[in-house]
Amino acid sequence: MFLEKVRILWNKKVGSLYYRIGLKCHRGYFGAKPGQFLMLRVSDRINPLLRRPFSIHRLIAPDGHPEGVELLYKVAGEGTQRLSRYKKGAYVDILGPLGNGFSIPGNCHHIFIVAGGIGVAPMLFMASDLKKKGIDLTKSMVFLGGRSRDDLLCEKDFMSLGIRPRPITEDGSAGEKGLVTDPLEMAIKKDRPDIICACGPVGMLRVVARIAAKHTVPCQVSIETIMACGMGACLGCAVAIKGESDKYLHACRDGPVFDANVLKI
Repeated sequence: MFLEKVRILWNKKVGSLYYRIGLKCHRGYFGAKPGQFLMLRVSDRINPLLRRPFSIHRLIAPDGHPEGVELLYKVAGEGTQRLSRYKKGAYVDILGPLGNGFSIPGNCHHIFIVAGGIGVAPMLFMASDLKKKGIDLTKSMVFLGGRSRDDLLCEKDFMSLGIRPRPITEDGSAGEKGLVTDPLEMAIKKDRPDIICACGPVGMLRVVARIAAKHTVPCQVSIETIMACGMGACLGCAVAIKGESDKYLHACRDGPVFDANVLKI
């Protein structure tokens, strides 16, 4: 884990509310696991005081030389609005890599990835890591969900890895019309995957977990939640455990990736 001020390599708008920011950071990030995150402070001023959690979207390694990490983020409040105005060459304060990531068994080659909106951020890192390890992803599929066309991200990136994207939008402006979980169960019945990996809103994860349990498919989910410290000290990101009324895990320390069977979501 490293605490450092890092230089911004780029901060590019990639959608109406979405940006990709490249950070030149410590080489220790190249041991990061897909699903891990960092805490970023966008200002030294009192407001905003706390760092914000951002999933690692991918590693930056031109020609194989480690250089930094890239984050994918959505402008959703004061902090991310301020971050979107930062230019190349500016510095931000980060702490990471933090948390636990996805753990895909080596015998899994048929993987269903479910990503809702900005939940796609860690999933591209996961897919890229599997590809780097020599896993053939041509049998895998990614279900990309969003409210509209503007919320569908990384389609071409997944295609370049050999994964079939299946876009679904709530308003029908792109791909299939409906919720991202709508075609999931039908796809499982047709061609059962080895594992399901998902990241997105809690409501989406709840449905994914229910479908996976129904068809006895292993399922890992990455929880999106507010974090204050990122290290388990503040206990603000508690997640209820299934079957336990008074016991909790913490997304920053025990997650943010969990076995879906463990959580009460």
